[in-house]
Amino acid sequence: MKPEYAFFWIAVGLYGLSACSYIFGIIARNEKLFLFGLYSALAGYIPHTAVIAIRWSETGISPFFTISESIVFGIFCSVLIFVTLEFSNKKVRPLGVLVMPVAFVMMGWAGTLTKDAASQIAPSLQSWWIWVHIIGAGTGFGSVLVAAGLGLMYLLKEKYSGGIYEKLPDLQSIDNLGYRFVAGGFIMYGLMIVSGAFWANQVKGNYWNWDPVEVWSLISWLIYGIYLHLRITMGWRGRRLAWYALIALAAMIISYWGIPFTVETFHAGFRIEH
Repeated sequence: MKPEYAFFWIAVGLYGLSACSYIFGIIARNEKLFLFGLYSALAGYIPHTAVIAIRWSETGISPFFTISESIVFGIFCSVLIFVTLEFSNKKVRPLGVLVMPVAFVMMGWAGTLTKDAASQIAPSLQSWWIWVHIIGAGTGFGSVLVAAGLGLMYLLKEKYSGGIYEKLPDLQSIDNLGYRFVAGGFIMYGLMIVSGAFWANQVKGNYWNWDPVEVWSLISWLIYGIYLHLRITMGWRGRRLAWYALIALAAMIISYWGIPFTVETFHAGFRIEH
């Protein structure tokens, strides 16, 4: 087995261990399992980083363009944001009960799609706009994934009391933190769409081509725009927005990675074949 694939499946295994630790930590109300889950996620992040580095060094091509590579990078950003928040705020440790299972499942899915890196890159990708596009997509997804995790934390704290739930931030603090992550994701996702439009203009001569992924990305961005409108203008708070963040995450995942498998799209993969 190539080192790249060995590191990949080690990362998947450690993320799976982290996911199980968080899930059983919630069930057993055991804080030690949350801590074990956090360090398992951190341990998994090391081979995850190695996968990207090895793939990049072998070809000299940044490995962010195929479907599997985009999933790997999206989870890379998500786990980084998650781990940073966990170490900066110990009160949100149960956050991993959503973030890490999603990371585990999507990394495993990416593993079934992975192919050897090509030795060339399409000329259309040789633009600095693609870097803005990729970073916006990865950090935007990571932000809204964390926001959805905070939404789940809100619902759990609202329903249960005592033990680990007493140590969570108060409901208003969780709600406000979730709002900040949605706002951050909305900004980064908007940056992804705008940079993608400039890139499309360079490649196809049009800023907007009604590609299915473009359309779904815009819909997902508007969904989070509605979230912000409901909170800022309509005064929504608490449970309704917590559920909204969880449901909106599904739309984000579909637009990022589901659509290319159901319809013909410019985003289905960009590497030149061997």
